[in-house]
Amino acid sequence: MESLGLEALAAELPQGPFTVPPLPYAYNALEPHIDERTMRIHHDKHHAAYVATLNGAIARFPDLKGKSAEDLLKDLQAVPQEIRTTVRNHGGGHVNHTLFWSSMGPDGGGEPQGELGQAIKKQFGSFDSFKQQFNQAGMKCFGSGWAWLVQDAQGQLKVMSTANQDSPLSEGLTPILGNDVWEHAYYLKYQNRRADYLTAWWNVVNWAVVDRRFAST
Repeated sequence: MESLGLEALAAELPQGPFTVPPLPYAYNALEPHIDERTMRIHHDKHHAAYVATLNGAIARFPDLKGKSAEDLLKDLQAVPQEIRTTVRNHGGGHVNHTLFWSSMGPDGGGEPQGELGQAIKKQFGSFDSFKQQFNQAGMKCFGSGWAWLVQDAQGQLKVMSTANQDSPLSEGLTPILGNDVWEHAYYLKYQNRRADYLTAWWNVVNWAVVDRRFAST
């Protein structure tokens, strides 16, 4: 029953190679930290709109079919100028949100283990220091954007923020963990209290998934 709303919406949107991945948990699974209504609107409406617009843009250029959204973002200069901004914004929105949903879960929280936990402590001194820097990146993001833990080409971890739906992939960086600080991600529950949202969000981070993502880089 949970997926019927998204299935009905998808039937009305432009079809194409990109689709909204189903949530790996129920809409209310992240409560009380992220409320059900926000999850429904964020996933079924916002993410679906990014996918629909991306599909519409790609349909105009058959040569791009078969390329992943990640590949498009990694080389935006190779995307036709007419749709480059659309791919940057809506392709970024699709890729960013796909990572976002999978990075959370109802049994989240705690600290990363294994290689990622060790790498974070080596780079930032401690997990608490990393969290502080990550939250600061989210707070300093003016307007809409994302806070990120990324890995550079040399394998070093960094905390950064991006504006709007820009992806670290477009800067040659590999996203490991990202938190959405657009107001639509938190405003229904937290209103203007972005700091409270950033603090609460750590309770839903699924470190098992994030650990596996880091190990595969």
